[in-house]
Amino acid sequence: MSVNIQVLGSGSSGNCYAVDDGSSKIMIDAGVPWKRVQQKLGFKTSGICALLLGHEHSDHAGYISQALRAAIDVYTSGGTASALGLSGHRVHIIKPREAFTVGSFTVLPFQVEHDAAEPLGFVLNSSVTDERLLYLTDSVYSRYTFSGCSRILLECNYALDILNENVKNGTVDMELKKRIIKSHMSLQTVKDFLKANDLSRVEAIYLIHLSDQNSCAERFKREIMELTGKPVIVA
Repeated sequence: MSVNIQVLGSGSSGNCYAVDDGSSKIMIDAGVPWKRVQQKLGFKTSGICALLLGHEHSDHAGYISQALRAAIDVYTSGGTASALGLSGHRVHIIKPREAFTVGSFTVLPFQVEHDAAEPLGFVLNSSVTDERLLYLTDSVYSRYTFSGCSRILLECNYALDILNENVKNGTVDMELKKRIIKSHMSLQTVKDFLKANDLSRVEAIYLIHLSDQNSCAERFKREIMELTGKPVIVA
């Protein structure tokens, strides 16, 4: 038995993922409507024990109020909660590098590098399957390395050559290019990150949060598979 990962939404239009180890189910981010979450999960949402919220941008947190109304406990940083005006008994403030337990998962939040109030990534350890999952998105780079991961969900937002071409042809303006480069992870940065980490236990790499304009799913998948020798899934 292994942890089941469901992609409910990925990219600038909305990000949301469900992780289930057979004992507990956790959601990560709330960038898609709750009705869509219900449909994708076969309306089996009563077993969700937590929602981990990485930061306040609408493609990750746009529907957090719907999740709270559905009686889902939300775990997020103080900066994110403040930016969104979140409060109440279902809002739990967590801190980087301070682990906590929800259901059968131990969760370790860590700081990421993004243009948000107090953004976080997450490492999830299942006591049921003894697997470790890494969720790292919306970060220009990672200050940390990770070992023992069985699955990696990793932002691969853009390739610099594609972005430059889009600037050249007028599809992307220079200000947007500057923001992308300062706040999101490029294909080259993903490669550098993967080379710096121990991938010996990795069973699959999920490339998430691809840009609609500045990415190429087939190319990204091919190049990461060639680099790592691991199965690659593009969300």
